[in-house]
Amino acid sequence: MSQSTAAAVLVDVATLDALLGAPHLVILDCRFDLARPDWGEAGYRGGHIPGACHADLNRDLSSPVTATTGRHPLPDPAAFAATLGRWGFTADSEVVCYDQGHGAYAARAWWLLRARGHRNVRVLDGGLAAWVASGRALQTTSPTPRPTQVAPRTFDGAVDTGQVLAALQAGIIRLVDARGADRYAGENETIDPVAGHVPGALNHPFTLNLGPDGRFLAPAQLRAAWAPLLAGAEPGQLVMMCGSGVTACHNLLALAATGVEGARLYAGSFSEWIRDPARPVATGAKQDT
Repeated sequence: MSQSTAAAVLVDVATLDALLGAPHLVILDCRFDLARPDWGEAGYRGGHIPGACHADLNRDLSSPVTATTGRHPLPDPAAFAATLGRWGFTADSEVVCYDQGHGAYAARAWWLLRARGHRNVRVLDGGLAAWVASGRALQTTSPTPRPTQVAPRTFDGAVDTGQVLAALQAGIIRLVDARGADRYAGENETIDPVAGHVPGALNHPFTLNLGPDGRFLAPAQLRAAWAPLLAGAEPGQLVMMCGSGVTACHNLLALAATGVEGARLYAGSFSEWIRDPARPVATGAKQDT
């Protein structure tokens, strides 16, 4: 797989700058902070890439939490279609998603669009941090896209807790957890009420997809980093998870950048898994690869 593979899912600052003003361009500012839910919207109002609409993780990229779901359930297809219509989305749209830099929240928007069948969507490599570092201007006024009618579509490639449990018992999936190594091991848990991981899950923190500059590693480097976890597995056997189905999308984006397509998302992830205390939880850093 070549560098053009990464180009299919990532876009750099210069390329996005050249696209500004294109008639079918939709830019989504996905900045978010789990500890400060209003931070992303405040940052958007303070300055964003020209023409960008704000995409809030809780309101736009998730549905309300229930007693049986994880912290960020997938949005209702009809509600997400209405949100896309508010952003002026059409089947011809070229969509670019960005966040503060690491790409985890942008990857969630990327996955949602791809999962409903829209392929022309990319993530800005390095996010807003890279845009600002390049010296390019920000805009404080919000765009007013012409609303469109968007048909609801289900999200392809998501699996639920029952499917994950059955597939693990049958030994037919390879589950990969995108959380940090400490949270995977059951240490320093500050978000969920139970610490640890799903028994049988492997660990690949999403931050390992990035270089010191905050941008994605080159495809060859990503392939090398992922090789031990992918050995002997077909793409359809791969299921990505995290705490709530958000940073797992970063791992799916990284795989797509290397040309690996067909891996699925455990959307409920660990925060849904632990809703039922009867489901087992493992701790410790040991994993078999």
